[in-house]
Amino acid sequence: MGNVMARLGVSSWILALLILITPSYALADKIKNPIAIFSGLDKITGRILSFEVGIDETVEYGAFLLTPRFCYTRPITEPQNTTAFIEVDEITVGGETKRLFGGWIFASSPGLNGVEHPIHDVWLIGCKGGTVVIPESTEITTKTPPPPSATQAPASGAQPTQLVPAKPAKKTN
Repeated sequence: MGNVMARLGVSSWILALLILITPSYALADKIKNPIAIFSGLDKITGRILSFEVGIDETVEYGAFLLTPRFCYTRPITEPQNTTAFIEVDEITVGGETKRLFGGWIFASSPGLNGVEHPIHDVWLIGCKGGTVVIPESTEITTKTPPPPSATQAPASGAQPTQLVPAKPAKKTN
């Protein structure tokens, strides 16, 4: 009987140890911010300019049209990780606009996905103005992709304003 009790004691210690050393995947909440803060480098003049852009607003910086779509930070109790999804279009010498970059950039690693160009560089500094905490979900959700017109560069000659996806065409029978 003592041998069985000793085995149970050892087994419970092994189970407790396994629970403690098993990696747990912590999920961090994020804060949605209405303003993204960027820095831009003009390589010709050597000037660095910091500027703020509202979400879904387009600003012109040099030959770039910069549009942040999302800007997230983490609560002060979490390790800081500021990320933004941006779209950068370039206005060419001929006046045409072409998509230069579209993706996530990280304030902690500006060299990872910063926008580099022969004349201008742009990188994320931070986000501000957010108060809404979005709890991290453990569920996997699938989203439908945006319509193709939402990811295309604006037409040449377009003013830097908010981009609005085109409405789908009505079917005719």
